[in-house]
Amino acid sequence: MKTQLLQSNNDGINTAADLLKKGEVVGIPTETVYGLAADAMNVDAIKKIYEAKGRPSDNPLIVHISRFEELEGLVTNIPENAKLLADKFWPGPLTMIFERKDTVPKEVAPKLNTVAVRMPSHPVARAIIEASGSPLAAPSANLSGSPSPTTALHVMNDMDGRIPAVLDGGECDVGVESTVLFVASGKPRLLRPGGITVEQIEEVIGEIDIDPSVVSDIFTENVASPGMKYKHYSPKAKVIVVDAKDNDFALYVNRFENEESIYALCFDEDIDRLNIPYLAVGSKYAQGDYAKALFSALRDLDDKGAKIIYAHCPEKTGIGLAVYNRLIRAAAFKVVTPKPYCILGLTGTTGAGKSTLSEYFKSLGGYIIDCDIIAREIIDKKDIIEKLVSAFGNVLENGKVSRKALAKVAFSTKENTELLNGITHPAIIDEIKAKLKSRENLKSGLTVIDAPLLFEAKLETLCDVTLAVTASKDIRLNRIMKRDNMDKETALLRMNVQNDDIIYSQKATYTVLNEGGKEELISATNEIINDIGVIINGK
Repeated sequence: MKTQLLQSNNDGINTAADLLKKGEVVGIPTETVYGLAADAMNVDAIKKIYEAKGRPSDNPLIVHISRFEELEGLVTNIPENAKLLADKFWPGPLTMIFERKDTVPKEVAPKLNTVAVRMPSHPVARAIIEASGSPLAAPSANLSGSPSPTTALHVMNDMDGRIPAVLDGGECDVGVESTVLFVASGKPRLLRPGGITVEQIEEVIGEIDIDPSVVSDIFTENVASPGMKYKHYSPKAKVIVVDAKDNDFALYVNRFENEESIYALCFDEDIDRLNIPYLAVGSKYAQGDYAKALFSALRDLDDKGAKIIYAHCPEKTGIGLAVYNRLIRAAAFKVVTPKPYCILGLTGTTGAGKSTLSEYFKSLGGYIIDCDIIAREIIDKKDIIEKLVSAFGNVLENGKVSRKALAKVAFSTKENTELLNGITHPAIIDEIKAKLKSRENLKSGLTVIDAPLLFEAKLETLCDVTLAVTASKDIRLNRIMKRDNMDKETALLRMNVQNDDIIYSQKATYTVLNEGGKEELISATNEIINDIGVIINGK
């Protein structure tokens, strides 16, 4: 099939209308985004929409009308608040969901007894509806899941060869899909934010409910509105939303300045702070600019070869709520809130690679509190030496505790290990608290509490997050023997008194399985650092 690009004149409008009358699908402009239009009363035509988009068949469509009178042929009842909203905002980017008449094909909203209806304000869209002689079902004219199209070129890029024609009506004014409001029964409920804001609606009909799915991935089995259930609006690049103040956003993304194919989607005010490539969407004080530029920007960044896009989160009010709603779906709900300061508890089974990560965090500028070092210092204190000798007998060499002798007896049974911990842990905890207190005025960076017995000593209560490193028993055994020049029997003694790996996966915020090389371990850890959002010494 060859897709025609029609102009928005009488000939183009009439050609589009003729195709629609024949049960075909046409890309048409609206003020929000371009729509993939078909006769809403023609079941075969509706099926062609789903086929062209690759759209899940249980995702409802919006029906477009050109006159208010057409609404009566589609719905069983028009509530008074819906009449007030239509009088104020139609034609315009507001969709309302009503109980549908049986004459409306169920394919418009599979598994539902409702229908979503709006009256577009774009003059070309309304002219096509009039010329076709029927309401038009029209979801966004993109491949399902990809960024919505705001120009005819976007539609051609996605739909060339899939539909017979696209009508070029210029760039869309709003840039995000319409607001969707459920008015069929009960208190009106916002299902999707858009060009008409919550504040504008409430000025007309009073307080409305906001569905939890607007700002999260919570949804029911049968969704009432498009844009609620599936990952939507996503470019080929991975999108991560960064919910941060201007300076924190820059500090967070600038860590990636030496990495390839990473871009910032940002405000004009961010530009001077950024050291990575970026695409600006306008001023943070002009939310409408972000909305208008969003989908085009995501497509442009794909064209630039972006692999990861860090998008600066807008304010979640006004049309900014609509932008946020689209961004979190484009990001598959991946949102990072950068932290200027974080205490991370690092633990894991011996030989798993905890020391490697501790050194890595140190290389990034992290402040490391090494509990092994503290433990060595602790057992040289007079009061601790006396307690150890009382508990385990003569474990001294030249007046000091022999770590080898202590280990042999203390790790011989779990009871002895618990006895050792009961002596040393309180002193270790006091020392850690003292070190943390000395840094309490430092409001940036990463502090790592490197503790093999993090959970046994209840040190996790001092941490913001915890990270455990694990590996299989055989791999750990070989590492310990090589690292500590230890025989197999002694290495097994040390390992056998430790927790099983499942304890770490149950208790730790994050767990890394380290059975590959150092590069794999560091790569997995970097993902966790990014997820935590800590800004390490401004890097």
